[in-house]
Amino acid sequence: MASDEVKVIGAWASPFVMRPRIALNLKSVPYEFLQETFGAKSELLLKSNPVHKKIPVLIHADKPVCESNIIVEYVDETWSASGPSMLPSTPYDRAIARFWAAYIDEKWFPSLKSILKAEGEEEKKAVLAQVEEGNALLEKAFNDCSKGKAFFNGEHIGYLDIAFGCFLAWLRVTELAGGHKLIDEVKTPSLSKWADRFCNDPAVKPVMPETATLAEFAKKIFAKPPA
Repeated sequence: MASDEVKVIGAWASPFVMRPRIALNLKSVPYEFLQETFGAKSELLLKSNPVHKKIPVLIHADKPVCESNIIVEYVDETWSASGPSMLPSTPYDRAIARFWAAYIDEKWFPSLKSILKAEGEEEKKAVLAQVEEGNALLEKAFNDCSKGKAFFNGEHIGYLDIAFGCFLAWLRVTELAGGHKLIDEVKTPSLSKWADRFCNDPAVKPVMPETATLAEFAKKIFAKPPA
């Protein structure tokens, strides 16, 4: 007989793993967090996600669900009676939320990571410009999607809030390493206020890594090999 228990295979520093954890917290669903060791893949992970062999994986009733944004939608649909919906109510607004979530993963986050890998001032300036251009687009997207409310999803944290908000700890680490503020009250006033609200939400705060701890971890994974 299948167990109805919920487990998340992941790692504390992964923004993608934060997504299902926040979604489960929003729906008040208890779960067991199975921490993977950095640089290794457990047998359970390989068995649960044989295609991509990546975290996160949600295991519910002994069945695995893979890919972070897909997991968020699964959580929203499975526990639909618990808490507000994480996806907008209209097909158009849902399509827009998914569009920006894909943009964040495919364009914005790779640019953010490039700042930590950039060599030389010219390369760093170029990638900073890319991120700031993306931030301007996301500032407008927030104003359009939120319709004057607290979150992309309106009154409550939703799908797009989670898709973007999971990267805020890494954004702060990048700001620290680059000595350059990427989201601030002047250039992106709406996103700046939204980021504070998101990070302080009770569903987010327990799983959001501390900037200093994450910065130490980043030094290890982005360390340049000796010449």
